[in-house]
Amino acid sequence: MAAYLVVDTDLTNPEMYESYKLKAKPLVEKYGGEYLARGGQLSVKESKLWAPTRMVLIRFPSAADAETFYHSDEYQEVLQIGLQSANRTLFILEGV
Repeated sequence: MAAYLVVDTDLTNPEMYESYKLKAKPLVEKYGGEYLARGGQLSVKESKLWAPTRMVLIRFPSAADAETFYHSDEYQEVLQIGLQSANRTLFILEGV
């Protein structure tokens, strides 16, 4: 079953975040991920629980693949750039 890594990002240092994006993309692909949306235009219809800012949606073949990517040593190094340049909410959602 496919799984989706969903990230809502509020950029605090856009220049630094560009470095994160360049380094994260090849790792996402290495672990079988495919970007479906990356900071596109939002049209929020309901927001009582959460008001999204800048969404990223990545499909992985399985939740295990998404977890392996997220916890990999390679990504943990790159993640530090992301954490220093943005406030984020990230979750993995199983789906079809």
